[in-house]
Amino acid sequence: MTVIVISGGLSHERDVSLRSGRRVTQALRSRGHQVVETDVGTDLVPLVRSTKDPVVIPMLHGGLGEDGALREVLGLLGVPFVGPTGAASRLTFDKSIATRVVANAGLSVTRQVALPHDIFRELGAPALMQAIGDQIGYPLMVKPSRSGSALGALKVADQESLATALVGAYAYGPVAVVERFIEGTELAVTVLEGDNGLRALPPVEIRPTSGIYDYEARYTAGATRFVTPAELPPETLRAAQELAVAAHEALGLRHLSRTDMVVAADGTPIFLEGNVAPGMTETSLAPLAFEAAGMELGEVFSSLVERARGDR
Repeated sequence: MTVIVISGGLSHERDVSLRSGRRVTQALRSRGHQVVETDVGTDLVPLVRSTKDPVVIPMLHGGLGEDGALREVLGLLGVPFVGPTGAASRLTFDKSIATRVVANAGLSVTRQVALPHDIFRELGAPALMQAIGDQIGYPLMVKPSRSGSALGALKVADQESLATALVGAYAYGPVAVVERFIEGTELAVTVLEGDNGLRALPPVEIRPTSGIYDYEARYTAGATRFVTPAELPPETLRAAQELAVAAHEALGLRHLSRTDMVVAADGTPIFLEGNVAPGMTETSLAPLAFEAAGMELGEVFSSLVERARGDR
């Protein structure tokens, strides 16, 4: 069996994807797997077709990697792959849709509105921004509906800076989401599927030096302190893990996911977004959870490769 790790792509997160793919490749090779590392291009399908009994690990972030497109192709080719299906990935990747699905499952979410660029342009920014302020209130978080790694995300304190934040979000896609900023403790909870069902790993507490967990804080060594498990009461940690598992199920995910959330002042975990291809770089959150759970990266992905073969 050969494992094909796909990383790179043409999204804004190409560099992060390459780093994630390299770490997973090295971890699998250290456990004796035959691994082929590849990028996205015209030779990808011929490579998959010509490889005997392959299992694919999509380590693409953003765009092609998380919107379900590549996974749909792999499904058409009849190739087993690690991670959620194309349909579940597409649903989860769009924050404006995923939040509604999670809310309909009875889980806590922050108040949010999706604002397409053409509506913003045609109806006029001033009136829309006034309505947003009146209905949701400040501070706000503005981010692209379909993007990862906090690219284009910005905290907004007042109406004067809202328009600029929206323009920045539209640089990464045609729809922006505007949501109430919740003061609290930011957590990331990784959910792993195993022989005994779904398991929520120890929550990772995120403490960015800047106060905002943006792209720079995520991928600059030393810019963020991570505490695993999070320094919160045991009942709060259990509630966070339960939210992550419930969101994983509501979104129809499988194998591996990461749920980002914030714990409000009253101890309630609130869903922010789901991730179908969590980063695996040196500063990524899922590997920290693996380590806290006593698992190695190679061990986790060896298990997921076998699970993907069984799910074909």
